[in-house]
Amino acid sequence: MTWRTTLPALGVTVVALAILTNAGQAEARGCIKGAAVGAVAGHVAGHHAVIGAVAGCAVGHHLAKKEQRQRQLRQQQPQPQPPQNPGARPAPDAAAATV
Repeated sequence: MTWRTTLPALGVTVVALAILTNAGQAEARGCIKGAAVGAVAGHVAGHHAVIGAVAGCAVGHHLAKKEQRQRQLRQQQPQPQPPQNPGARPAPDAAAATV
């Protein structure tokens, strides 16, 4: 075996272990999906699947964190109430209209 065959295998193993150890943590949101997409893109771009997986993990994690912050902000904002018009007259009764 040469270093050209063992280095990519070692890189894939290291990335796989890093993903698996972080899979249960909340901080890993978006990493697995991003790593999968990045690995495919890196492989297509010139057999750089490991580099693509690492970059995809970072981007996926960033986007998931950004989405979570936006969701929290939407939940914290007060919900708009329909305007109430205290001077409005009530609608006429349907039974009185048929007389």
